Amino acid sequence: MDRTNAPGAPEQEDGGLRARLVTVGAELVAAEGVQALTLREIARRAGVSHGAPRRYFPTHLSLLSAIARRGFGELSEHLAAEADAQPQSDPHAQLLGMARAYLDFARTHPGMYELMFRHDLLESGHLGLRETSLPMFTTLVDLVARARPHSEVGTRPTVGTRPTVGTRPTTDTYPSAEPQSVAGALWANLHGIAQLWSWGALQLATGADDVEPLLRAALDAHLGPAPR
Repeated sequence: MDRTNAPGAPEQEDGGLRARLVTVGAELVAAEGVQALTLREIARRAGVSHGAPRRYFPTHLSLLSAIARRGFGELSEHLAAEADAQPQSDPHAQLLGMARAYLDFARTHPGMYELMFRHDLLESGHLGLRETSLPMFTTLVDLVARARPHSEVGTRPTVGTRPTVGTRPTTDTYPSAEPQSVAGALWANLHGIAQLWSWGALQLATGADDVEPLLRAALDAHLGPAPR
């Protein structure tokens, strides 16, 4: 009999332990916030010795990063589902659905959302932000490209000119920003709205009690008004 495949074999138990530690950590951050995520507490709730997690996660940051990757996966699935629920011929509506889903995730998963963007995790290299966020960002870029074609142009003041009183500044045309840049700016805008709304700062500054107008304004600023 092959004991490596037998129920209760050490290899099988170890494989399940890694996933269990991440699951316990995700449940703990949802219930009690980032400050509760100690190695000792995660091990206790997983039913193992406090040193057991170090077989898979040699540092605290490596375990936190694995938990945060779980969050990025859930967020990506949430955004994709909302985009798919909108008319596939309307990229603006899909982006609005993703924006709503992004803010909803930040509101309903505040502990995980905070963990996902902790600067020490991002700087440690354990998180692998490019790999964890790339599918989500690629979808965002594709939708931006469809909603805001490359052929658009804008105007800007000609460098070195200073308008005289009563005249308009001289302008020239320039290509619209690349979809990657627009998508990055839109993501940053959504992240800022989510963070400031959670702190109550936007409600105080704008007097708003509904985030929807802010979302629509952000999309209009980056994409232009939605087609009617």
